[in-house]
This record gives sequence, C-alpha cells and structure tokens, in this order.
Amino acid sequence: MLEGSEVSRLLDILGNRNRRRIIALLRQKPCFVTEISDRLVLSPKAVIEHLQLMEREQLLISCQDERRRKYYYLSQDINVSIHLLHQQDRVTPPASEVDQATAFIRSLLLFRRLIRARDELVSNLEHLEQDIEAKVNVILQAGGGLLSGEKELDVMLALAHYNLTLEELEELTNLPAAEIRSILIALIEKGLVEQTNTEYMIRGVHGE
Repeated sequence: MLEGSEVSRLLDILGNRNRRRIIALLRQKPCFVTEISDRLVLSPKAVIEHLQLMEREQLLISCQDERRRKYYYLSQDINVSIHLLHQQDRVTPPASEVDQATAFIRSLLLFRRLIRARDELVSNLEHLEQDIEAKVNVILQAGGGLLSGEKELDVMLALAHYNLTLEELEELTNLPAAEIRSILIALIEKGLVEQTNTEYMIRGVHGE
C-alpha cells in the first residue's frame, strides 16, 4: 500500500497525458527512445524528458542491447483505480427517457465528429510520412559530399528533430559521449552545427 505522499507523487506523474501514453506503450513491450517517439508522434526531446523523470521516480528501468540501444521497460505494472463516493444525502433524480435519448444522440454525434477528425489526422499523417521519406532521401544525397559517414548523418538527423544537449544526443544515437563530441566538433567546423549554452542545433535554427 502506498503512503499518501507516494500516491500524490504518482498522481502528479500520471497527470501528464503523454507519460500515460508512454506507460501504456511500455506495458506492451520494452521500447527505445526513437521507437516511442515514432509510435506516439512525440519529439525525441520530449520523450527523453518524460523517460528520465519516470526513471528517476523508479517507475521505469533501462538497459542496453548489443547495439548499445537503450531500452526502457516498466519496473512494475501500474494499475490505477479511482472510485468516486457520492454523499448519501445528495440524490440525483433519474433522468427521463427523453433526456436519456437526447444525451445518447449527442454522444453519438460527438463520436462521429471525433472519428472524422481522427480519419483526417491519419490521412494527413500518411502524407507527412511520405514527405518525410522523400526528404530523407534528399538529405542523404545532399549530405554525401559534406558528411564523413553514417554517424555524422545520425547526429544531423537527430538535430533535425530538435535542439539537443550532449546527453540527449548520446541517448538518441547510442554513441559514446566522447565520439559524439568529436562528431560535433567536426560538424561545427564544417559550418553545419552551432552550440548555444549546453544545446547543439543546426546552424541558423536559433531555437525554432
């Protein structure tokens, strides 16, 4: 049984919708950062922040495979049940059949609007995925004469998602920190990357 302070802390953590989505995904199987990012359509930076918070709170555990990919999984299953207790002296009169029918129809109409909105989002997402695939091919061709190998490309693609710190790049690329530093120095010298405080970014982005 959790203490009151632990329950409050857990509810604070689960109060965030994206953290609940991550937990639901990890209940199915262990995942690594980019897999969570792709499945939930979240920026890698946001995923890392949520994972680090939940790992600090010992809700998650991480381990690395032979390719140095860092997998996250639940340290224990999480099942939250909330029961609302009504005061006995507060009796709500039963709704009439007409009111029930009206409420039912409104729910169905709202459901239809939600389904249509979802279908539109899925359609737009499919087009975006096609555009992203095409753009990756363009990037691969354009970077051929600028980049020294796949590792530099991996770092550039990671920075294309978001401005990242060294630790976040290490998490995303699964490369040792020392190697990432060398790659970043080379990319800065080539005029492709710049640094502001602790974050690295594609040159000219400036926090966009």
